[in-house]
Order: sequence, then structure tokens, then C-alpha cells
Amino acid sequence: MLLKDKLKPYRLLLASQSPRRRELMTGCGLPYELAPKYECEEVYPAGMPGEEVPLYLSRLKSEAYPAALAPNEILLTADTVVVSDGEALGREEAVQMLRRLSGRRHTVVSGVTLRTPGRTHTFAAKSSVWFRPLADEEIAYYLDACRPYDKAGSYGIQEWIGYAAIEKINGSFYNVMGLPIQKVYTELDKFLK
Repeated sequence: MLLKDKLKPYRLLLASQSPRRRELMTGCGLPYELAPKYECEEVYPAGMPGEEVPLYLSRLKSEAYPAALAPNEILLTADTVVVSDGEALGREEAVQMLRRLSGRRHTVVSGVTLRTPGRTHTFAAKSSVWFRPLADEEIAYYLDACRPYDKAGSYGIQEWIGYAAIEKINGSFYNVMGLPIQKVYTELDKFLK
């Protein structure tokens, strides 16, 4: 039985305002509804290893959901960070961030939490991304043309920089885009069993 059919008795609630995550859920054929927008202060403990940050934040977002879940509801929360030299890169200046990623490998880590009233399951996906060296003019052009300030690492793989600067990826392209949809699909299928 296809996962979309297994989900018929449930309401899958996507707690994300990201158009990329909505696009990936739709493209994978997963029936979902957008959870109402709510506030969650995305703060993690100082010194937490970078690769643990998205797992922590996805759980934090799940726990911050303000409504009690009905027995047939599944809440899906996610967070994606770029990790360079073991450090989760936050929303520092976009120019500085892209300069730091230029000509180097970095890791994109997404944490995803699935929660019902009685169970919680959190998992991660990692992808390594290699950028060719970027000229300052290229960084300026990209920031002016695409304004990627709301994205992890200050870039969107599906935008100009992905076409022109990413040399290779080891792992899920969709994880770099913002949601490891293949892993979401398989983990959600296991979660329903």
C-alpha cells in the first residue's frame, strides 16, 4: 500500500512556512495540511555540536506547538543548518557566510521530528556540499538577485548559486534544499507501523 493511502486516516500537519518544504511534500505526493503559524524561539545551548543543532531545534519546534494533537494527527517539524568546521552557521552576514563556504566542503544537516499525542520520533539527514571558489562579484550578484537571507547558509541550491557554484554533493539534493523528503517518506512509513 502506498504511503499516501496509509495516511488517509490521519491529518499530517506540516509546521513550516517554507515554500520549499511545501513543494517537496507536494512533489512526493504526501497529503498534508499546514499547521497554524506559531512562535518558537529557535535558541540552542551554547557549545552544542553543530550537527546536533537541527535535531534539537526540530524537537523544540514540535514541543512549542500550541495546540494539543488529536489522536489522528501527526505533526511534522524540521530545521536545517549548514555546518562548517563543526560549527552551525547562523544568520551572520550573508557575504561573510558565502565567503566562508567558498572553495570548501560543508555539511547540510536537517533534523525532522514526527509527533503524535503518544509518540515522538526525531531523525537527521546529512549531505556534503562542495563549492568552487567564488569571486566577490559573484557573491554580490547572487545576494542582489536572489536575496537568500532566510535560508540556511545564505544560499538556495535551487537558485543561481546551485547551478553556477556547487561542484558536487554527497547525499540528498532535497536535504540541501531544506527537507530530506526521501528520508521523511521512509521514516513516516515506519512511524505508522
